[in-house]
Order: sequence, then structure tokens, then C-alpha cells
Amino acid sequence: MDYKKTQAPLTTETKTIRELDKETGNIYETVVICAKRANQISVEIKHELNRKLEEFAYYTDSLEEVFENREQIEISKFYERLPKPSLIALQEYNEGGIYYRKPEKEEL
Repeated sequence: MDYKKTQAPLTTETKTIRELDKETGNIYETVVICAKRANQISVEIKHELNRKLEEFAYYTDSLEEVFENREQIEISKFYERLPKPSLIALQEYNEGGIYYRKPEKEEL
């Protein structure tokens, strides 16, 4: 998924409980589903950022040699401005974009 084009809000918004438990019927299940998805999103964003920043990596033995690169700073600032993974996960949940299943119901 392209997190750069997400419509998730940048700040926290108040949600009603009825809005969150409409599919599962249980607010706690919804929170767990969204939390697991937020963890996945966080890992994906971190890997993507690390890949982009590796291009600017300088492997030197001296700590005194610190290079400032404008592109590297801009990339870091861009990722800092993205919505938080939990907000992206809630947006996906509200749009019906999160697939989840309950193994205990499948066994029956």
C-alpha cells in the first residue's frame, strides 16, 4: 500500500465506540486488529525509510566526520510528517480494507 497517498488524518480524532465495533461486535477485538495492522504498517515504513537512507550511509571509523545531506534531511522530514501507523490502520479498518479471521470459529 502507498502510505504517502493515504487519507488518514494527521492528528487524533475522537471516534464513537459504535463506529469501531460495527464489524466485530466487540471493541476489544477491533482494537487488537487495528493494533496488529499498525505494527505491520510501522515495520513496512521503517524498512522503506532505512532502504532510502542507506543510499546516504557513509562507513567511516571516525565519529568526527559527519556529513549533512539536504536530500537525506528532506526524506527524514517527509516520513516524520506521515500519519501515525495507528491512524492509518484505523482508516483502513473504517474503509473495510483490513482482512482478519477468527480461527476458533473456523474449527467448528
